[in-house]
Amino acid sequence: MTKSLILILGDQLTRNLKPLDLGDKSSDVVLMLEVQEEATYVKHHKKKIVFLFSAMRHFAKALENEGWDVDYVALDDQENLGNFNDEVRRALDRHTPERLVMTEPGEFRVREMINSWPDAFGIPVDIMADHRFIASHDEFRGWADGRKQLRMEYFYRLMRRKTGLLMNNEGEPEGGKWNFDSENRKPPKGEMSFPTPLKVKPDAITQEVINLVGERFSDHFGDLEPFRFGVTEADAKKAFDVFIDAALPKFGDYQDAMLEDQRFLYHAVISHYINAGLLNPLDVCQHIADEYTAGRVPLNAAEGFIRQIIGWREYVRGIYWLKMPGYLDQNFFGASKSLPDFYWTADTQMACLRAAVTQTKEEAYAHHIQRLMITGNFALIMGVDPKQVHEWYLAVYADAYEWVELPNTLGMSQFADGGLLGSKPYASSGNYINKMSNYCKNCRYDVKQKTGDDACPFNPLYWDFMIRNREKLNGNPRLGQIYRNWDRMDIVKQTAYLATATKCLDEIIYILNAFFASPLQRIEQ
Repeated sequence: MTKSLILILGDQLTRNLKPLDLGDKSSDVVLMLEVQEEATYVKHHKKKIVFLFSAMRHFAKALENEGWDVDYVALDDQENLGNFNDEVRRALDRHTPERLVMTEPGEFRVREMINSWPDAFGIPVDIMADHRFIASHDEFRGWADGRKQLRMEYFYRLMRRKTGLLMNNEGEPEGGKWNFDSENRKPPKGEMSFPTPLKVKPDAITQEVINLVGERFSDHFGDLEPFRFGVTEADAKKAFDVFIDAALPKFGDYQDAMLEDQRFLYHAVISHYINAGLLNPLDVCQHIADEYTAGRVPLNAAEGFIRQIIGWREYVRGIYWLKMPGYLDQNFFGASKSLPDFYWTADTQMACLRAAVTQTKEEAYAHHIQRLMITGNFALIMGVDPKQVHEWYLAVYADAYEWVELPNTLGMSQFADGGLLGSKPYASSGNYINKMSNYCKNCRYDVKQKTGDDACPFNPLYWDFMIRNREKLNGNPRLGQIYRNWDRMDIVKQTAYLATATKCLDEIIYILNAFFASPLQRIEQ
């Protein structure tokens, strides 16, 4: 008789999960499930589905080689019922265990489903903490309790002290500062050479999954091939080593830069490995800190990378679990426009958006500034329904899971939480994009043109966003100068900005309406 049925989810591909550490290979069974429901609750990028299913299959094989009895239900198993509830019930019938054991899920909707299982299945369900994260839920709630502002910077300092990363013997931050972000905003200049992230040739297992995804999910977004992600812990570690050796020293300086002909620059491209469990985030950060200590990378590179992991990543997870389920419905600006179709097709004359969406379609990856200041910024200033923006980000990126993606999108990118995460909206005109990229050089629009038919749409839409939301933003101390600049403009210039913005929006909405099969179906304004 099976003592424990150990359920491992697709983003928990880690050997030292607590249920495995405490499990008994002689009496326990590991359960892993590929279910249609998880691949389709949003239409995930084809590459994302391939990555997760192939990584799951490789992980199951590794566990079997270590002596575990693994019950693996593949998507194309003829008896697969396509959802978690039914497949767990079938597994319980097969094994009749004394209890079901698992690591806590990362997403609220999955946790709610699991909470119903003891009553539904008549069996104890032991849910163990996910020790891949540094801060527990209770620790984050304790930090947040009573604070008027939940700023990441102060939580990050707590995590630095807790881990000891980049802290000197006196308990002070290396270099005398907690944050070197001001040194991490250099635009690309002149001739630069860039490394290439690790590319892994698909093995037989991965190729089987590629074929399966091509057959089952042909209508999903994204290019299926070439597929170059690693799918094992060994692959993920190799990818990280490539980053350490070839890119990390310059990562800090140019982490905000964007180049049309360079998709990865000095970025690690390992977030999908970390979020799926193939790399341990604390181990990664310790390695980065060791590189700094050894004198092989500058402090701004090491600190900038570590801040993204033990600072921002831990912080958004805390915010997610603190504020769900209501966080999903936040819409501070009351934005209601539909997401433009070019977010799926890349069919736009705006060079920056075309490049970002094309890259996303082909790679299931874009770095954080492309997400924040290109696709996110445009959706914000256009006034797109933040839930639609959230669903797009959740679908198109290989590293996207709701716990990390939702606060980043609704909070940071769309300011839909009214300033819980950010002190001001991340809205900008075309000037920022021109400064940090080469996109504008090959664009049909003129980034220096503020109004008129040839104006970069970011320019008038920025002011349109600021003015239509002035009542809600007027009291923000970081925006006072912006509104003073507007008030100093003459009425002719103000009118030209708003008229150009209206024309841009009308053109986008016209294209959207034309896209729908039924002429009676209208886009909500």
